[in-house]
Amino acid sequence: MIDLSNAIANDAAIRRIQRLQPAGGVGDKLFPPTYPAPTGSPQNEPPRHVFERRLVDGERVWTVLIDSVQSQANRLEESLLVAARNGLRLPYVTVDFSRAGLDPLAEITSLDAPHRVYDAIFRDSLLGTESFMQSEQGRRLASASPADATALLELAPTALVFGAWHSQGEGGGLGAKFARVLVSEIMGINVPVDESPNPRTGEIVAQSAGRRTGSRIDPLGVLRKVEVYKSPTDWATSKDAAGRGAKKVRPSEINHGNIAPTVEPLGVTCAYAEHRAVISLAGLRRLQFGSEDRNTMARYLLLLIGLIALSEQDKQGYALRSRCDLVCDDSAPVELVHSDGSTSTMDLAPDDLRQRYDSAFERAVDVGFEFDSLRLTPQPKLVEIVQQSRKLALEGAGGDDE
Repeated sequence: MIDLSNAIANDAAIRRIQRLQPAGGVGDKLFPPTYPAPTGSPQNEPPRHVFERRLVDGERVWTVLIDSVQSQANRLEESLLVAARNGLRLPYVTVDFSRAGLDPLAEITSLDAPHRVYDAIFRDSLLGTESFMQSEQGRRLASASPADATALLELAPTALVFGAWHSQGEGGGLGAKFARVLVSEIMGINVPVDESPNPRTGEIVAQSAGRRTGSRIDPLGVLRKVEVYKSPTDWATSKDAAGRGAKKVRPSEINHGNIAPTVEPLGVTCAYAEHRAVISLAGLRRLQFGSEDRNTMARYLLLLIGLIALSEQDKQGYALRSRCDLVCDDSAPVELVHSDGSTSTMDLAPDDLRQRYDSAFERAVDVGFEFDSLRLTPQPKLVEIVQQSRKLALEGAGGDDE
């Protein structure tokens, strides 16, 4: 059995490089995420995938980003939240919206909020009758730092695994930053691309060699020449009937009429997808918890959280987005990376990880950690801005500044 505590104390990292293939089979088309064109690009420049050359097995090949580090962190947290709701003893903070009249919104947790436990959603909520960040627990989180990360471990340990920044703190965002210790990313390897020089800079620009088509035939047969007027709240066939601020638009702008066929350079094929995950043991050693015994137990618990997150994602699957469903191509070993760069293979079965975690949780309590899952309620002003936003959205207004 691998001594993980000894590894944390002496080794560099734990990593896994897992090959994935499309659920539709080798060579099936995948649709990676699209991103806006870079600043300074011509107007109406379409979104594109993110391509880059990487050195793979000694050769420079084109790769494409299939799931970013940030997106992977969110997916791993989602996997942990499912596991926690199914019995994994994992502390996290919840804002309960069930009595706020904002159905279907029921709750938001520190495992799905954008800025984790330091998100403004928690800042603008109440613990009992106190503003959360003014409560004793909130003040502990505000004063936490890598030199003493006890509060985060006890209330929201995943923030230490995936990184957090108390940007809402005093001093204009000078609050403590916790670097992520688990980095996970999925890339498509050896992707066919069309290369062309940028006319302004001469830089080689990669564009997908794949194509996505689109069109729509209106079953009602509404023609483009039909006059339609649209206001922020309604549409009609006359300007007066449409209401204040109405403008003439094409029927397609109110989702009627045909949409002409289009062909866009989107979608890719690749030799395989690669999921590369690294947990930095050196990063864990930077986190302090008050004494050597507490340091040892806290770091061990955090490592197990990271390993369980990866295991849970495997179990729940890689349905990343429409037409981007991946499956494992055999099972890859987990490697322990020693300080000299050499590696050892580790056998870490999912059931073994859960047993280790349960035991580590009990021992962490024995050395003095007081874990707690806090439940907050939203402040009235937070509920009010959500209500106003929904009202504006229904009226077709409110989004012009985005």
